[in-house]
Amino acid sequence: MSRSLNRLSAREVASQSQRGMYADGGGLYLQISRFDSKSWIFRFTLNKRAREMGLGSLQNTPLADARLAADKCRKLLHDHIDPIEHRRIDRIAKNQALGLAKTFKECATTYIDSHSAGWKNVKHAQQWDNTLNTYAYPVLGDQPVDAIDVSMVMEVLDPIWRTKTETASRVRGRIEAILDWAAAREYRSGVNPARWKGRLDKLLPPKTKVRRVKHHKALPYREIGLFMAMLREHDGIVARALEFTILTAARTEEVTGAVWSEFSLDQGIWVIPGERMKNGNEHRVPLSRQAIDILIAMQRNDGSEFVFPGRKGNSRLSNMAFLQHTKRMAFDKITVHGFRSTFRDWAGDCTNHQHEVAELALAHTEGDKVVAAYRRGDMFEKRRRMMNDWANFCDATVETQSGNVVKMLDRT
Repeated sequence: MSRSLNRLSAREVASQSQRGMYADGGGLYLQISRFDSKSWIFRFTLNKRAREMGLGSLQNTPLADARLAADKCRKLLHDHIDPIEHRRIDRIAKNQALGLAKTFKECATTYIDSHSAGWKNVKHAQQWDNTLNTYAYPVLGDQPVDAIDVSMVMEVLDPIWRTKTETASRVRGRIEAILDWAAAREYRSGVNPARWKGRLDKLLPPKTKVRRVKHHKALPYREIGLFMAMLREHDGIVARALEFTILTAARTEEVTGAVWSEFSLDQGIWVIPGERMKNGNEHRVPLSRQAIDILIAMQRNDGSEFVFPGRKGNSRLSNMAFLQHTKRMAFDKITVHGFRSTFRDWAGDCTNHQHEVAELALAHTEGDKVVAAYRRGDMFEKRRRMMNDWANFCDATVETQSGNVVKMLDRT
């Protein structure tokens, strides 16, 4: 054994400059990186798994100290103890003794505080807080962040992965992000136990195979004329905001957060800034005559920067207002977001408007990145024609919409 150890001399270690790994024996290697930095690596195999453990830089760890550290590792391996895991547990104990250990909840709170400024709205931060409070903190909250392992993460996810798959997937991603942040701040080390590929994908089925994603319930497009006729019988800001949402095929938050400075009624354009869009990109919306009429009527509501103001001062309309209004109209089995599907189904089934035009109208991100890179325009004038057709279709009654479908097919 003595011949296989201590192969390197102090002079060799100091003078060697070629990139590579140089064996000292017994699993200890001098590593010279492509940046010419020198460090010590201990290589070992445990439970048929090859691993590498850093023992420090040459600057801080001379050859003699590296050999002592490698010898300790070999003794641990002799007792079937993983030296990396042993060092991690030892670090946790020392940090706890010194009061330096960070809990998962402390890291999560700091992560949310530092990242929320870059998130689109307050609701997103609230979703992080709510899901972590409900699912993660009961298991992980008071645990030292460096002590969290796969078994703990599984304790969070396994009870909800098959029943609340989409929520569970989001929780997993949030745990992973927090643990990555903690590693970057050197509060923990090692492979992220919440990582999907190569870790949790070996323990949990893909979410797409657990259950089909429930889509937002949509009103059949042949019934949109009846719905719009009923909606126009209702007075008030909520009814007009919902009507405007349907005519523009916009998302609820895009409409409730709309301010007057985003509109040019003369040109019939609504420009939604990127920070209010789901994809983060500015979106131009062509306004039909019917949509402009609603805006002109709303200009009478003085004193608020919001086009569709809430009840209290200069506040926006509540996101729940639309849902409550559809329930009052006895359409409680549909969702407001579902009207975007109604529009998309109408465009695909009843018109010859291009697929790309309809997707751009919904502000969907182009799936083909190559196509997106070469397309510079936003097909605005084509979208204007489409939105005019949609508004006219919404004006029609149920009895006349079958005929309108044929006319639109002939015209487009």
